[in-house]
Amino acid sequence: MIATKRKSLSKKMLSFTFSNESLYQKVCGVNDSKLGDLAKTLGVEIVPRGNTLLLGGDKINVINAIEFFTNLVANFSHRPDKDSFDSFDLNYLIKNNKTLNWTPNDKVFTTNKGKPIYPRTKNQENYVQSLLDNLISLATGPAGTGKTFLSTAIACRMLQTGEVDRIVLTRPAVEAGESLGFLPGDLAQKVDPYLRPIYDALYECLGFEKVQELISGNRIEIAPIAFMRGRTLSHSFIILDEAQNCTIGQLKMLLTRIGKNSRMCLSGDITQIDLEREKSGFEKVVELLRNVEHIGIVHFDKSDITRNPLIEVIVNKFETI
Repeated sequence: MIATKRKSLSKKMLSFTFSNESLYQKVCGVNDSKLGDLAKTLGVEIVPRGNTLLLGGDKINVINAIEFFTNLVANFSHRPDKDSFDSFDLNYLIKNNKTLNWTPNDKVFTTNKGKPIYPRTKNQENYVQSLLDNLISLATGPAGTGKTFLSTAIACRMLQTGEVDRIVLTRPAVEAGESLGFLPGDLAQKVDPYLRPIYDALYECLGFEKVQELISGNRIEIAPIAFMRGRTLSHSFIILDEAQNCTIGQLKMLLTRIGKNSRMCLSGDITQIDLEREKSGFEKVVELLRNVEHIGIVHFDKSDITRNPLIEVIVNKFETI
């Protein structure tokens, strides 16, 4: 009897009502499909009733769940673009309790279709700030964390506002194991397959026709790293993608190309090196340039993966190998 009494005292039932039906539906998912995982994560039982969730279980867990939903509503209400809130945002807030009160208020860019782009995690926000504040930004982290997309969006923004005159895109061509000379077409066509992720980001930001117009006018330039030697890139936003596949010599050469009124961004995933690992220079350069003025370094992790929730699962599985 005493044990039963103690157990009952430790149990509690509370309810939380959502005034915003859209947010309530996002939390519950289709046919309440998301409530099972949410209940497991919060350590409570959840029963939906109208726009209300009945929360039962251990007293401390129930109180923490109420606090979580309270902060979730506050986060949602402060978002400038509420339609962009989706399951990723919910999962991110669940996993990162310390950032519950953070909301992405600073818009990065508005696409040609009128869609606003916001940083979706605290690290993404730090990355955007680094791109705006520093002459050179270095970003490391797994696939799907927004490294390429956000740097491209900022480059498009600076091109539109006149802060830079052109965007220079480059990427090491090592994945296919082929020399550029053996690939068909002119220089742009040779490099195209390696720059496809950046093209995708450009098309989403500016639209296909505008990107082609800017390429024709040489305001967007595509060039392999080998063609950068001896140049000074002024009034430009330079983006190096897949930097983990560059040697330290290539990185030194590229970093010393930056000219007047230019910005540069180097990003890569040190877990996906296609060179022999000892030949990759990106990790060494990131460490070498740490705490250097006007150079920002941002490290993304699995919690920043916004592309698809399955990617985080895949990354976790490969870490066990």
